[in-house]
Order: sequence, then structure tokens, then C-alpha cells
Amino acid sequence: MAALSRLEKTLYRLQAQQACLAWAFDEIAGKPGPVVELGLGLGRTFDHLRRHLPEREIHVFDRVNGAYADCQPAPGLLHLGEIEQTLPPLAPRLAGQVVLANSDLGSHDKATNRVVAELSARLLPPLMAPRGIIMSDLPLELDGFDTVPLPAGVREGCYYLYRRSV
Repeated sequence: MAALSRLEKTLYRLQAQQACLAWAFDEIAGKPGPVVELGLGLGRTFDHLRRHLPEREIHVFDRVNGAYADCQPAPGLLHLGEIEQTLPPLAPRLAGQVVLANSDLGSHDKATNRVVAELSARLLPPLMAPRGIIMSDLPLELDGFDTVPLPAGVREGCYYLYRRSV
């Protein structure tokens, strides 16, 4: 099979993300706790999260705010700057409480992806509630988490799901 075009890769990743989010919404229904998103980007995923989880506190972390005007997190829930510096101060308040975390920090640069995957794998686990779900556009090495099979129809390697095993 021929290599996928950039457009095809983007479409498959977005389809995978949407299917994984739908699965995660069902999984966390009725379970209390905030949501964390690493990577605001243009705000599309945040907008999807808040529309489907209107009762949830959704903390969003990114270097800069480049989101569409109608996709803006509330000021107190948007944490701008280097994630390695902005997330740790909130860690004591969020520790063991987060039911869903979405890490969408991947890029086309393999070296950068290794760094951000390590960052996500280091910073997210202490925040997660028992049986909490981590979604990522990059594969993560997570102690104390099980890899969750992807929803039907999702192409392998487009998105990754993990659940805290305790």
C-alpha cells in the first residue's frame, strides 16, 4: 500500500480522536472529576470537550492561546506558558482527581515528539483518578496504566488510550 498523504493522516487522526473522545465520554459518565487538555491549538478539541462535558471543569494548558474566539477556555482554566512550568503548581489540587486527560501535543518532528511524550508520561499520571483515562496522539510509556483497545474503526497508530489500573 502506498504511503498516506498528509491529508489522509490528518483525517485519520481526527476521526480517531473523535471516536476515542466519544468512547471516553461514555466511560467517565457519572464519575466526578475534572478534565485536563494538554495542547489548546485552535481550540477545536476543547470546544468538543466543553460541549459534551458542560458540567466538567476543563483545565487547558498550552504555550500560547491561538484558539478561535468562540473556542476560548474560561480565564481561570486556561494555563499559558511552558506546560512543565504551568501544570506543577496545580498538581496538588488536581492530584488523583482527573477522570480524563487528552494530550494533543504531537507534531511532525520526531525529536520533539519524544520530548513531549516523555513530558506527558511524567506529568499526567499523578493527576489521574483511579481508572482515569489518558488519551494521546503519541504513544506513551505509563507505569500503572493499561493500554485500552481503540474503538472499532480507529486506525492503529492514530491515537492511543490508557486507563489507570488502580
